[in-house]
Amino acid sequence: MSDDPVLWDVEEGVGIITLNRPERHNAQDQALERKYVDVLEEADRNPDVRVVVVTGAGPAFCVGGDFDTLDEIAETGGFFDEQIPRVLTRFNASIRKPVVAAVNGAAAGSGMVYAMSADLRFASTKAKFATGFARLGLAAERGMSWYLTQIVGLGTALDLLLTGRVVLAEEALRLGLVSRVVPADELLDTTLAWAHDVIEKCSPSAMAVIKAQCYRDTSLHLFQGIAESADITFRLLGGPDLAEGIEAFREKRQAKFPPLDPPSLTAGTPFNPR
Repeated sequence: MSDDPVLWDVEEGVGIITLNRPERHNAQDQALERKYVDVLEEADRNPDVRVVVVTGAGPAFCVGGDFDTLDEIAETGGFFDEQIPRVLTRFNASIRKPVVAAVNGAAAGSGMVYAMSADLRFASTKAKFATGFARLGLAAERGMSWYLTQIVGLGTALDLLLTGRVVLAEEALRLGLVSRVVPADELLDTTLAWAHDVIEKCSPSAMAVIKAQCYRDTSLHLFQGIAESADITFRLLGGPDLAEGIEAFREKRQAKFPPLDPPSLTAGTPFNPR
């Protein structure tokens, strides 16, 4: 296998990202993090990619920050900007396409951020989760306090963050951390089946808009969210995807939606995904 810290492959519309430091249980170092963000940007630019799947090589998903890197940070007095740049903290929420984490094993600390910042998560029965920050004397970094509060609610988020305890797959399903738990040998197939289903049936433009709405609306008052959704809907009513969707429904066939154009550096809003 390649010694690249992150592998990238595109198969039938699915961009597969594999965290690839199995000898270190895919622990995050600077090279892995930077390559991961580069690959996400490539996924957003590539019109052949409609869904992104993230998983880990070997038995782990990502066990968090590499302790060699953490030692260096501690020795330099926490020189954070050089070691772990803040610009990289957005991860999966920053791109327009659905991102699904296929959590095959341990996801801890910043590794749990990779999973929680995905749009949804499927887990192997061998998966386990731990925030770990409090046990290392760290804050809930990279938006984990936001992600967990949105995903499982304030009380459960505080339990997981304050204790740093390990959550096994079945409890993760019960808490809502993950959407499905399947046997280890079925995880990737299950995740790819979900991806291919939305590729076949859903508009890339509509999914980009809906994803942006869901993240944006967490900071809006209900009535403001309703008003903004109406404005966005009216903009899309005259678009080609709606016409194709209606025609496909009437003809009892799968719609043939166009891919997203590469993102423009001058794009003013996520609600104009083309």
